[in-house]
Amino acid sequence: MSTDDHSDLARIVVGVDGSEHSRHALRWATFMADAMGAEIDAVAVAELTGASAGAGWFHIAATRGQLEGATAMLGQTLNDVFGADQPPGLRPIVEQGVPAQALLGASRGAQMLVLGSRGQGGFRGLMLGSVSATCAAHATCPVLVIHGDNPHP
Repeated sequence: MSTDDHSDLARIVVGVDGSEHSRHALRWATFMADAMGAEIDAVAVAELTGASAGAGWFHIAATRGQLEGATAMLGQTLNDVFGADQPPGLRPIVEQGVPAQALLGASRGAQMLVLGSRGQGGFRGLMLGSVSATCAAHATCPVLVIHGDNPHP
């Protein structure tokens, strides 16, 4: 599914990589969506791996295994966070690409982009991961970077 397939309702995009930080981001995105009357696009990214030249163009694509892995991880993460009680308007989306670029593209036209402060590749002690830092610097919508775990007092 592509992020181009969304309705005209307010939309919040949340990056999901299976990390505990992205699970917190999902919870916060749900809280924000409830407050804003928005739908949620939960976006996982199957990273690009190889380049092949054809007709003068370079085609870089995630492998089938990477797409299947990203899809399975997204489904498992959504199940872990929400169980059978997934929020209405939640759309799981798997994009191919470089994570920061894919999330920036997915968030075009959104009311907000929600990200965990670090993802699967995070280094201990780093306050902000490279994907969240890049998105915060270049997004065309507000970016909420989650450092805490629970949006409810």
